[in-house]
Parts: sequence; C-alpha cells; structure tokens
Amino acid sequence: MDELRSKYLTLIAEAGDEAALETLRVQAVGKKGEVSLQMRELGRMSPEERQVAGPKLNALKDEINSALAAKKQALSDAALDERLRSEWLDVTLPARPRRQGSIHPVSQVTEEVTAIFADMGFAVAEGPQVETDWYNFDALNIPGHHPARAEMDTFYMHRAEGDDRPPHVLRTHTSPVQIRSMEASGAPTRIICPGRVYRADYDQTHTPMFHQIEGLAIDRDISMANLKWVLEEFFTAYFGTAVKTRFRASHFPFTEPSAEVDIQCSFEGGTVKVGEGDDWLEVLGSGMVHPHVLKSAGVDPAEWQGFAFGMGIDRIAMLKYGIPDLRAFFDSDLRWLRHYGFAALDVPTLHGGLSR
Repeated sequence: MDELRSKYLTLIAEAGDEAALETLRVQAVGKKGEVSLQMRELGRMSPEERQVAGPKLNALKDEINSALAAKKQALSDAALDERLRSEWLDVTLPARPRRQGSIHPVSQVTEEVTAIFADMGFAVAEGPQVETDWYNFDALNIPGHHPARAEMDTFYMHRAEGDDRPPHVLRTHTSPVQIRSMEASGAPTRIICPGRVYRADYDQTHTPMFHQIEGLAIDRDISMANLKWVLEEFFTAYFGTAVKTRFRASHFPFTEPSAEVDIQCSFEGGTVKVGEGDDWLEVLGSGMVHPHVLKSAGVDPAEWQGFAFGMGIDRIAMLKYGIPDLRAFFDSDLRWLRHYGFAALDVPTLHGGLSR
C-alpha cells in the first residue's frame, strides 16, 4: 500500500493537464484500478486481516481522491491565470460605435417653420385630428355641395345605426384649429397651426395622411400687403436666399379675396432651384379671412380683419432637400434619411442664424 500511495501521489503531482489526471484516476481508483482491485481482495481475507487492511485501503482511496481534486483545482486555476494574462481587457477604450437615429425630415421641417414664424410673433395652436363636420366645413364657409365634402375626398367616421350625433371626419386641413382658437381667445390673434391632416388621395405628390401648416393673423388694419411681407420673409429664411413671390387670383370658400402664391425658381437638370431663374412654382393658398368665417368664430368682421394661408410641410421639405416622391417620407428607412443629410436638428431663425 505504501508503494501505491507513493506512486500515485507522485504521478498526480507531476500531471500536466486534466486529461493526464483523468487517466491516473482510472488507473488508481477506477473500477479496474489498482486500489479497487486491492479492495476486492478483502473478501478472501480472514476477519482479522480484513480489520487491518480495510481501513488502510479506504484511507488510501480517500487520499488519492483528495490529491486528484486538489490537482484538478490547481490546473484549473493555472489555466484561468494564463487566460487572464493573454486576454486582458482595457476598460479605458471607447465603446464600439452604435447606430444613431436622426430627426425625420417632416419633424425637422416642422421645427424649422415653427421657429421662423415664432420670430415673427406667431404662436402655435393645436386641435383634434377627428373633427365635427361643422368645424371642418360649415364654420369655414364650405357649402354642403362642395366636392371636398364628398366621401370620395374625405374620411368620414363610422356611425352606428341610430347614432344622431353630428358627423365626424378626419380633418382635411388644420383650418378648424383657427376657428377653435378664435372662439377661445377672440381677436387680435396671430397663430400658426401645424399638424396631420387626411384626404382620400395617393400618388407621387399626395398621400392619405400628410402634414400641413396654416397661419392666421387678425387685427384691425391687416391687409394683403402684410400677408405678402410675412410670406416673403418666411421663404427667405427657410430657403436661405431672397425669394420673390407672385400672387394669382383664386377662390377659396374661407377667404375673400383669395390668392395662390408662387415662388421664384428655375428648373435645371430635373431639379428645382428656389430663389433664382425666371420660372414660378405654386406652393400655397392664401387670402383675407372671409367675414362668414370670422362670424362663425365669434369675431365681429365689422371691427376685425385678417389674413390666412396654408401650405404642405411635406412639400416644402421636398423642395428644400430635393426629395422627389412624397411617399418616401412614410415608407423609407434610416439609409434614406442619411442620404438626404438628416442627422441633426439645425433650425434656421428669421435672421439667418442657427439655433439648436
């Protein structure tokens, strides 16, 4: 037994890896190992011999098992130490770069436009996107036979049988916000109304949901001259260059007189350049607020007058950033945004600077 003890304790101490250690375990205390075979001989011994040899063999087996476990732990610790020395981590290194989002063009242009009009004293007004038929049409002097009131152009909310509430629609413009604002605050007032609007239309320049911004200024002596100045100042600040405007007589139920507004541009190589050239591009509708609209909002048209205008946020974003298809605003990914340079929110002010 002393020879077995000396032999295996020496071999265990010299083992270089866990594979060699496992081989020694099988040779010593496995089912057919030397110590196991010695223990099988106990059955052939006399009781007196068994009482002497049995405890010694058990002690030898326990000692070898303890030596195996200690050596295995030592080998594991040595392997970990070696790995730590070879696979060290520098915690002072910067983190791996992560993909960053960016401001959507519609959101960015909304912020730009809001900032420019804010510099001219316009406050922001908001209202519900689901409107009553009265606020969306009647209060704006839009007659019952007007094509915009047909279901082929406007989204009407479903009404259950027996529902006698007034018809509700997804607002077709943000003009109802002007009515609500005048009802709440009266005159004088100077507001812009940005937001989502809905119309049953879908092609390269129309989507069922789009974004619009409307402006309203009411006071005692406001005229079309004030409207022209405001719009030219806005376009100059927005496009970053002096922009001439041209007013063409038109008709809108909620303004009288009414005018379509064109901006100076040139068409070269399939692109539009604003503020230069001899061409014109229609960008918005405008006019003096109709007396019936003022009356609907509780404002006396004999004492107050003012102008209103409305333009598509998506369309002026297309003009400024050269985006050819309106539908791309709503079905594209970050690669499309990066292509048009939308990575930060740089908002031009009326005076040409940048604010963040």
